[in-house]
Amino acid sequence: MEAARSITPSTGGLMTSESAFPSPGPPQRRHQPRYPYHAALDIEWGSAILKGHVSEISGEGMFIEMEQPLWVGAAFQARLALNPPLALHCVVRRVEPGRGIGTSVHTVEPEGASRLQALIHSLARR
Repeated sequence: MEAARSITPSTGGLMTSESAFPSPGPPQRRHQPRYPYHAALDIEWGSAILKGHVSEISGEGMFIEMEQPLWVGAAFQARLALNPPLALHCVVRRVEPGRGIGTSVHTVEPEGASRLQALIHSLARR
């Protein structure tokens, strides 16, 4: 079967349908690799403390397994079970029903960024 052809407006050259349309699948927005990591997480949601479990982490985000996930765009504070706990500001970017949420993360405390990077560095060396 032959690919569809069209003339590109800017150059007048031929372009096939394979080059005219991006490949299927969601765009990759991650700038840093995620690493397997298993730790408890307390989520401060209003006056409630929800429990979650981190299964992947990077310097920019993490995947949190939880029974009743929050919705895309929900922002919350969390404490990652390190010694001492690491305070994070999280925003839900993706929901996987029945599994959990993908979030972006930013550290809250000034020394938090270096602690998070040290954790990621230790995971990358494994």
